[in-house]
Amino acid sequence: MTAHIDQPSDHPHIAVVTIDRPERANALDPPTVSALAQHWRQIAADPEIRCAILTGAGARVFCAGMDMHATIAVAQALARGERIDDAAFAGLRDVATALLAGFDLATPLVCAINGHARAGGFDLMLAAEIRLAVPHATFALEEVALGLYPTGNATVLLPRQIGWVHAHELLLTAQPIDATRAAEIGLVNRIVRPEELMTEAFTIADTIARNAPLAVRETRRGVREVLTLPLPDAYRRQEDIGAPLRKTDDAREGQRAFAEKRPPVWRGR
Repeated sequence: MTAHIDQPSDHPHIAVVTIDRPERANALDPPTVSALAQHWRQIAADPEIRCAILTGAGARVFCAGMDMHATIAVAQALARGERIDDAAFAGLRDVATALLAGFDLATPLVCAINGHARAGGFDLMLAAEIRLAVPHATFALEEVALGLYPTGNATVLLPRQIGWVHAHELLLTAQPIDATRAAEIGLVNRIVRPEELMTEAFTIADTIARNAPLAVRETRRGVREVLTLPLPDAYRRQEDIGAPLRKTDDAREGQRAFAEKRPPVWRGR
């Protein structure tokens, strides 16, 4: 499969999604798009998965974006009203979900960026809460150089995540930046040596997964909901989200475990 999901037995509650087309720069053709969409739906529906990791196969490219050779011909045929095979149609239909553009994973996502992240690969990265990059990674949004509008996550999320001027430099110049610059402007958390990338990603994911699952999910949701609210509304909304959590079994267990100086046993209720 061109994108696969694994749940390592030594990392409970973690799912790892890998884009696996290194010979094609991990570009997203219709089967890969469909596979990614399927994996994201699986993760969103499984409360036992408390954190996910996304990476690419190989040592050169995280994801080069859409496979233009594979998708343009299919999209043009569809636009002409021609019949296309079911698999190709499913891939086109699933693009937004595959890119996590408007699809809520409901689960924290750590992005282990093993190489270049371009266009759709950049969009996927923007959907992650935590991002690690290898030193040779580069980042670019190249749509305007192709006469296209970046319809994934870039215009929606990028200006909310980094400074206005930095977002527009990436969106309007179509020029790549290196990992050092990405870290400087807050696009990635930090730069990690290639041989340590997945170890560090698992360390972060395991740390998240050890926390109370309901609290993690609701905190992640709360950040998104209050981000664009006026301050009075934001404070009210965070109380609306936080108050029910204080009455959960997990909240009581967390307090008992703290007092008894032992690890908590979460029940997710």
